[in-house]
Amino acid sequence: MKDSMDKFSPDISKLNSYIDHTLLKPAATGGDIARLCREAIEYRFASVCVNSRFVPLCSRELENSGVAVCAVVGFPLGAMSAGAKAYEARLAAEQGATEVDMVMALGAAKSGNWDEVEGDIRAVVSAVESRAIVKVIIECCLLTDDEKIRSCLCAKRAGAAFVKTSTGFSSGGATEADVALMRRTVGSSMGVKASGGIRTREDAIKMLRAGANRLGASAGISIISPG
Repeated sequence: MKDSMDKFSPDISKLNSYIDHTLLKPAATGGDIARLCREAIEYRFASVCVNSRFVPLCSRELENSGVAVCAVVGFPLGAMSAGAKAYEARLAAEQGATEVDMVMALGAAKSGNWDEVEGDIRAVVSAVESRAIVKVIIECCLLTDDEKIRSCLCAKRAGAAFVKTSTGFSSGGATEADVALMRRTVGSSMGVKASGGIRTREDAIKMLRAGANRLGASAGISIISPG
């Protein structure tokens, strides 16, 4: 899995290894998810990113493949209780997820309740313990730059491994400016995942050069395919 922090020189020859192959549509079937897993193995993506109910299926399909299972938690609103998110994350980790992408408490951030934001993240980090890494979706399109910075710092203090731009279900997705701001804020000690609206090879390379070291995309095959 490629997680280099060198934002200026991503290894474009290994673009596949930055991608979380994603399917989060509410009507996705088990067959769709099994196909996602087969594609992830074939193209050697970093992970599959799925709704948490599909973790057991993905764990079976991806066993010994080198492709990680990533579950979204509190998705897509982040508006449920910290306890509910922690339970969902713990269950996903117990069922085989080694990565958890949680949506932070956006309403708390917009209200300036930063202790609540940090506590919400910390609850999920504590719930998975060392079984999974946590990526925190801050939903950049809904935040001011100051709120983005504060959210990233909350994630860092709470022990998360990554901050992530977007769910892809709100009013906007990843931008180069947001990725660069997030990277400046967290430095080299955390990952930055760009997600939302990344559909082409050019989009992907721009995000990596801005500071991302993971990409969430449902168009992963198109992104890495020549032409």
